[in-house]
Amino acid sequence: MEAEEVSRGEAVYYVAQEYISIAMFLTLAILLFSGYPVAFILGGLSMLFGMLGYYFEVFKLIEFFNFVPRIWGMACENLVLVAVPAFVYMGVMLERSGIANDLLYCVQVLLRRVPGALALAVTVMGTILAAMTGIIGASVTMMTALALPTMMRQGYSHALSTGVIAASGTLGILIPPSIMLIIMADLMAISVGNVFMAAVVPGLTLSAFYLIYVATLSAIKPSLAPPLPANLLNIRKGEMTPLVVKSFLPPVFLISLIKGSILFGFATPSEAGAVGAFGATILAAFNRRLSWDTLVSVCNTSARTVSMIFFIVISATCFAYVYRSLGGDDVVEHLIIEKAGLGPWGMLILVMVIVFFLGFFLDFLEITLIVLPVFTPLIIQMDFGDHLPHADIKFWFIILLAVNLQTSFLTPPFGFALFYMKGIAPREIKIQSIYKGIIPFVILQALGVVTVMAFPDVALWLMHTAYD
Repeated sequence: MEAEEVSRGEAVYYVAQEYISIAMFLTLAILLFSGYPVAFILGGLSMLFGMLGYYFEVFKLIEFFNFVPRIWGMACENLVLVAVPAFVYMGVMLERSGIANDLLYCVQVLLRRVPGALALAVTVMGTILAAMTGIIGASVTMMTALALPTMMRQGYSHALSTGVIAASGTLGILIPPSIMLIIMADLMAISVGNVFMAAVVPGLTLSAFYLIYVATLSAIKPSLAPPLPANLLNIRKGEMTPLVVKSFLPPVFLISLIKGSILFGFATPSEAGAVGAFGATILAAFNRRLSWDTLVSVCNTSARTVSMIFFIVISATCFAYVYRSLGGDDVVEHLIIEKAGLGPWGMLILVMVIVFFLGFFLDFLEITLIVLPVFTPLIIQMDFGDHLPHADIKFWFIILLAVNLQTSFLTPPFGFALFYMKGIAPREIKIQSIYKGIIPFVILQALGVVTVMAFPDVALWLMHTAYD
């Protein structure tokens, strides 16, 4: 009789735990569409369902006190996340000091005789900015302000202009030193250097897809991308060397210094970030563009950006702790794997589809902090074949997720890159032109996901070559 009561009590416990964790996830999914700040939603739900779990005796009240050490360890004592403010500062300083503007002009001049030169220059510039800043808002805003009016004056198609600027600006989410990759590596407790190395080839592959598409379209339909004006086409050779030395080499050297020090183990991400922040300030001073007002503006913008990032990280930490304490991982595994009968590849495709559609409504940071802790434990225990060692699955999955998350900035109705662009674009640019322009690039990003999924070595080859 006693054994029967114990068994019944355990059954009630597990049923209550399962239903509460399901309700927690569904409530999150519903509230995410409300437009309310995600940080407040995650923090509020962790408290609400923690108390609900306590009421049904599936969550202990004392576990709320674990929030403090987890938050402290996640954000305050975490040396990896120290790199985030430094890289944010570096990106904002390069934007406000005009160094990025000079770089764009230099790249445009170097590519002046190639069909679609300005669009190609924007793509190359987006790749370089991604390696310099890792901040999507800064890249898209900067290139919209600098390149879009010029492209319009030269008769470029509005759809092509807006599409190439928005897509190139989102490369910062993938190409190191990406803030998102730092957060992903920290969440999964793996080496940031390894993740950076794994992201290099996929990021450059996407950039190559963009370049090939733009060059092909410009060659087939020259009316969409007219030639550059004569003053750029006829620039003298004697003017090229000073331009390259002043505008191109210093920022590229800074990028190489930061990336090389991290990838080859000479410095931690936080140390490299500090060097990058200091280097960006020195470059601004060297170009006589560092003033007190500029410094105050850069610090203010950096502080606001970093505060937003860490607020979401802290709230997501609390949410993930309560969700996993309520057995959310087991529920997901039971419902998706056992009930749906999905194999490893079916599960992976399902996760990629979920992430893609979440990108229509959520920011990359929110998706990362919600999806990664829930699905990674399930993915890494699966067998994807002999060509993919078990130890590499975590790195491969993170890069797949990162490539997929680029679409979250481009897909309407809430693609943030589109909002950044529309906010400062000339009035002649209609939102319909922006939506039309990003369609080919979203398809190219989906092709990037398929490429990394079908050929894992695209992500893993450089990592193993460098560290094995």
